[in-house]
Order: sequence, then C-alpha cells, then structure tokens
Amino acid sequence: MELTTLWFLLIATLWCGYFLLEGFDFGAAMLMPVLARDDRERRVVLNTFGPVWDGNEVWLLVAGGATFAAFPEWYATLFSGFYLPLLLILVALIVRGVAFEYRGKIDDDAWRRRWDLCIVVGSALPAVLWGVAFGNIVRGVPLSAEHEYTGSFFTLLNPYALLGGVVTLTLFLLHGAVFLTLRTTGDVRDRAQRATQNIAPVAIAAAVAFLTWTAIDQRDAWAIAISVLAALTLVAALGLTAASRDGWAFVATGATIVLATVSLFVALYPNVLPATEAANSLTVTNASSTGYTLTVMTWVALILTPVVVAYQAWTYWVFRARVGTEHIPPLAMPKAVESVLQDIR
Repeated sequence: MELTTLWFLLIATLWCGYFLLEGFDFGAAMLMPVLARDDRERRVVLNTFGPVWDGNEVWLLVAGGATFAAFPEWYATLFSGFYLPLLLILVALIVRGVAFEYRGKIDDDAWRRRWDLCIVVGSALPAVLWGVAFGNIVRGVPLSAEHEYTGSFFTLLNPYALLGGVVTLTLFLLHGAVFLTLRTTGDVRDRAQRATQNIAPVAIAAAVAFLTWTAIDQRDAWAIAISVLAALTLVAALGLTAASRDGWAFVATGATIVLATVSLFVALYPNVLPATEAANSLTVTNASSTGYTLTVMTWVALILTPVVVAYQAWTYWVFRARVGTEHIPPLAMPKAVESVLQDIR
C-alpha cells in the first residue's frame, strides 16, 4: 500500500474516532435542558462525559495535524476556503470548554443558566457545521487550477450540505440520548430513553435521505453497501433501546456514525477535495507531502498511537459507572469566590 493511501486511511480513522466519541458528548450536552429538571440533574448529565470530553477533542487535533503534515495542499485549501465555518466551530468549542469550567464557580441560578446556554450552543453549532463541511467536501467545491477556493461562504450552504448538517445534528442527538440511558439512573435515564424514541425517526429519515443522495451522486458500490449497513444499524439501535439493551444500543449508534463516516471517505477516494471541475480536484497524489515526510510520520504514528488509544480506553473504563442524583453532592462555592461575595455584601 502506498503511504499516501495509508495516510488517507489514517485520517479517515481519526475522523471516525472523533465523531464516534465527540458525537455522544455533543448530543448529551444538547439534551441537557430537555432531560434535566433542576441543577442537580444537569450536573448528572455533565458528569457522564465530564471526565472524557477534552480527551475526545484530541482526535480532532490529531486529525488536523495529520492533514497538515501528510496533505498540506488539502489543509491549505480546506482551511482557507472553509475559513468562516471552521472559525465558528473553533469559537464554539472554546466557549463550550470555558462554560464547563465556569458554570459552577458562582452559586447563582442565572449565572449557571447563561453558561448552560453556552454549553448547548457550543455543542449544537459544531454538530451542524461538521455535517455541512463534510457534505461540501464529498460533493465538491469550486477550485481554481491553483487549487484555491473560488466560492463564497454561501456557496457552502447548498441543499446537500445543509442536509448533511441535519444528519450530524440528529445522529449526535440520538447518540447522546442513548449514551445517557447507558450512563445515568432514575428520572434522567427514563427521559433519555423516551427521547431516543422521538429522535430516532427523524435521524433515520435524514440519514437515509443523505446517504441515498450520496450514493446516487457518487455511484460507488462500496459506498452504497456501507451506507445500507449504516442505515440498518441505526434502525437496530431504536429496537435495542426499546428493549432496554442500553450497551448494545450505544454500540449500534456508534457503528452508524462510524459507517456513515467511512462511506463518505470511500466515496471521496482517491480525491481529498473534489472540485466542480474535475481537473482541478485535489487527490491523495497531488496534495501529499514528500515520501520522506510520510515515512517519518508513519513511524511516529506506529509508536505513539497505541499509547494514546490505551490511555483513553483506560479513562473510559475508570469512569464507566452510571451516575444519578444520589451521586451529586451539594454545589460547594469556591472559598475565594465566597470571600469576594461576602466583601461585596
């Protein structure tokens, strides 16, 4: 196998891992106002993914770094042409991370509501925009002969890409709801289980429409077969949730996300960024780094990747227990903040 193809597969794997893991914490965060009735229940939801959300984002950082090193032309065109949506995603992720840290710093309901809104918006915006971005990557964008993006921000907001945004949003919501049925107890779990029954039909309809559209456009037999399998696992997730097979339902929604992502990369190859004029497309060949660079990167990846995966697997194992309101202590205000508030009073 050529190193360019190997690194295309590795980058596809990183995106699969990112959507699989970040997908459930995006979904759980978006569902927090719906499933939690008070602050203690909201903290239950946050504690299910609190120890792992920042580790999940490492997959995105590595995917971006790998793209920069292995396919610099792809990276340059993508980050210049998709500058505004990628900037919005970055800002949303920063605000989301700050909100996790700040919401409990002051014992005030209005303060927490504002940061909770930041968490919800900071999760929903990337969930939609990643689907829009990947929809455009697979569909193709206007590129010049020098591989520069010649469209505008509104060029990216085409019906196919917007449908992709709906798919990622609903799949992440479903993945998050199933995750919460697996990781919570009591009323929160019951509400999460009911939420899956409401979200699943919308997610199934959107996913089937998007994958069918992709199959018709690309006409790739492998992509079509993988898309069908993704649709079947999504339907299976609904039945498993109804049967209270929470673990298997989570596996099914995770498999759906991974298979859908794989089908997009299969439809994409050997391109990395198709152009509306095929002659201007970026491929694994004309967008790649030198053979020496790819060789060094391959050895680094072989050494470090197992270590990172093992550490993250260990983290998930340590924090695998279900969380309920009985596990959430009263909110303790930091002494420094309490002292400042007393001085103000």
